[in-house]
Amino acid sequence: MDQANPMDEQTRHLAAYDRHVRIDQEIHGVRKSVTQDVVRFFRPAPGMNFISYAWLDESTADKVIQKQVDYFLKFDQPFTWQVMEHDQPSDLRERLIKHGFAGDDDPSAVMLLDLGECPPELLQPTSLDIRRITTADGLDDVVKIEEQVLGGSFAWLKQRLGTHLQIPDYLSVYVAYVDGQPASTAWTYFLPHNPFAGLFGGATLPEQRKKGLYTALLARRVQEAVQRERWFLSVGCSPNSRPIVARHGFEFIGYQYDFEYQR
Repeated sequence: MDQANPMDEQTRHLAAYDRHVRIDQEIHGVRKSVTQDVVRFFRPAPGMNFISYAWLDESTADKVIQKQVDYFLKFDQPFTWQVMEHDQPSDLRERLIKHGFAGDDDPSAVMLLDLGECPPELLQPTSLDIRRITTADGLDDVVKIEEQVLGGSFAWLKQRLGTHLQIPDYLSVYVAYVDGQPASTAWTYFLPHNPFAGLFGGATLPEQRKKGLYTALLARRVQEAVQRERWFLSVGCSPNSRPIVARHGFEFIGYQYDFEYQR
């Protein structure tokens, strides 16, 4: 029997990601608009509005880009255009810059795990202290970790995650503890009526790294997604986290760029 072509599989996964995450996804509390040219999302002010997908070619791109700029400028909010490497036309990123968008020099590496081919080690129980956070008060530990790892204030995160925790079956938040103290955190969004779930927020205190906390949190979230009969997990990775998820079977499908319009 012929072996499956890895490139064919990657192409199928990329098409599934485009369809289910970039085009079909619904976000609670965010209005969605689909035109013949683009998929647009509108957050409550003063949040970031964005375009997640566009059907463009060389003959239509500039006209559509300018049309969307004119449209979004009616809102007193920032907005971005999300671009994957395979989006058409091939010079879309350069065209966006010419229309006033800032380039993105730090794109996320989009990694995908087919849960039907999940590595056995991610399905094993862990002896580490991993707790699921179900109340707004519990999010204080999440905020504490993010602030220590990334710096700045993350008070806004407690409000956002707290609101989403009130929506049934939408968000699962986890914290790993060492000696009773919060050491690492991560969460999963389960897109409504969608075979994909998205991993977000992975952060571990510097002094607690290389102890298996990130992997344990990943395993716990993979197991929940399997139990909830999702097909895929997606995650946007930094250079630090990409090798970790790659070791656990996640496939790199491309870089995602966020081009923010400069008013």
